[in-house]
Amino acid sequence: MKIAALCDRIGYVFAQPELLKRALTHRSHSAEHNERLEFLGDSVVNCVIAKYLHETCPDLAEGDLSRLRSNLVNQHTLYTLAQQIGLGEELLLGEGERKSAGASRPSILADALEALTGAIFLDGGYEAAEKFALSLYIPHIKRVDMLTLGKDAKTLLQEYLQSRKLALPRYNVIATRGEAHAQIFQVECVIAQLKLTTRGEGSSRRLAEQIAAEAAYRKLITQPV
Repeated sequence: MKIAALCDRIGYVFAQPELLKRALTHRSHSAEHNERLEFLGDSVVNCVIAKYLHETCPDLAEGDLSRLRSNLVNQHTLYTLAQQIGLGEELLLGEGERKSAGASRPSILADALEALTGAIFLDGGYEAAEKFALSLYIPHIKRVDMLTLGKDAKTLLQEYLQSRKLALPRYNVIATRGEAHAQIFQVECVIAQLKLTTRGEGSSRRLAEQIAAEAAYRKLITQPV
């Protein structure tokens, strides 16, 4: 575990390094694992994002704020943010999880990011945890369309294609890996008329399809047909 390098990437140095180690320890590796920190971090992240939306979206009603928060604090977004800081490289996993590519599994990475947030909260307080969470979330929020955030990627892609009278995409599972209880699915999204193919990976076929659809949708809205 390269503690100094990770602290450099996240912009936070732990006064209690054992909290960082615990946050990065999966239950397959040790009885001293990160699940309690994940529980705490989930609440902290939700609070940070709720406060941020409350302050930056003054005209939105409670229902819209709830929708936005639930679509920002979810496995897919947390997984994406965890990848950005190379969190998978630092995880302590049991042998079975290592062999089944646990370090790249969305659920494990999302949980680890929440655990890391919880560890920062315990080590440095709410302000430190808030600063860390927003350092990841604000750039992400600036890249997304807040008006469409409540819709999943497959729906957005379908609506985009239908509005242009194009055929709907086809989703194909092209590979699976890992043990039967912890498989990773690789799916491709094919839009034949546009000669566009994108891929996504996830711990379920549905999640992999959503990731592939999101990649296709982002390509289309940045390079409209």
